[in-house]
Order: sequence, then structure tokens, then C-alpha cells
Amino acid sequence: MTKLCVTRHGETDWNIAQILQGWVDVPMNDTGRRQALELAESLAPFGFSRVCTSPLRRSAETAEIIAQVWGLPAPDAYEGLKERHFGLIQGMPKSELSLTHPGLHEEIQRRNPACHFDEGESLDHFADRVLGALDDIASEHSTDRILVITHGWVMDVITRHIQGLARDTVLNLKRKNGESVWLEVTPHATLCECEAPQRVS
Repeated sequence: MTKLCVTRHGETDWNIAQILQGWVDVPMNDTGRRQALELAESLAPFGFSRVCTSPLRRSAETAEIIAQVWGLPAPDAYEGLKERHFGLIQGMPKSELSLTHPGLHEEIQRRNPACHFDEGESLDHFADRVLGALDDIASEHSTDRILVITHGWVMDVITRHIQGLARDTVLNLKRKNGESVWLEVTPHATLCECEAPQRVS
């Protein structure tokens, strides 16, 4: 069975400044690059065969650093792993949003997936593309261990799915930069959370 280790990308300056990134192509900062190297060291014993990533720079750079350390081919990029598109408010500091759109700011702080973003992505479209990307990865890499680098709201979608929660459920957690969750793809193509597998080295 395919096992996926889904991990949030390394830190960016916009993470620190609390700016909504979405599809804005923000690079990692030095802390993020260090986090990528730490991930490469801590995850190496699990014997991954491939690294897959969102094409956004902060995720792709995390994946590239890890793949290079492990001596693996360049990461495979999947559009479906991109962060949610936040529409007109992408690139806006949350402090500014709290003044101009206080209700929306409060819902974003709660990470409410049912938020509506003008010219942004709907909840269902976002969730469908994320889960579709994971299905594609699993079908293309059966029986392998795959590292998947992606984004915070993407990991929220995955968490709801594996816990059997409604798509609009508000979670009482936020995955940190570099935090991981292990998934197993069953013979019936079902995603479920699992323990980290046995180390191979």
C-alpha cells in the first residue's frame, strides 16, 4: 500500500508577518530552509522513493532541498496541491484585514473553510482538487513511500477528510511549518491516517 507523509512547507517572511499568501509565490526565508534540512534529516530513515510538491515556490523549494539531500530525482509538482486561492485579499496583512473586513478576518482566524473569498476559490472546488491530487499521487506511485510537501489550508482539507468530518468543519488546530501527517491508501483507494511506518535505515 502507498504511504504518504504530507508535510507543510518551510517558513516564509509572510508567515511571520501574518500576510495571506494563497497563490502569491512567496519564497522561504532562512528559517524555512533550515527547517527543510531538518526534515531531510529526520525523515530520511523512512526510505522515501519520491517527493511530490505544490508548484508554489515556498513548497517547491522545501521539496527540492529534501530531494537533493536524499539523492532523489527532482520533485513532481501537482497543481492540485497548491494553497487555497484567497481572491482579492491575497497579499493583505491580517492586521489590515481586521480593519477593512473584520467579520472575514475573524473567520479566517478560526480557519473557517466555509469563508467566501471574492474572486477566490470555493470550498468544494478547493477540497476536490486537493483530494484529487492525492488520488493521482497514490495511483502513480503504488506501494511506495512518498513525501508530499504542501500548505496549511491543504492540510486542513486532508485532516477533515481522514477524520470523516464535514468539509465546513472548523478545526481547533493549525499545522506548523514542517509539521507532518502520515496517510495510508487502502486497496479500495481510501485515505486514512496511520502511524509512521518502520524505518528502513
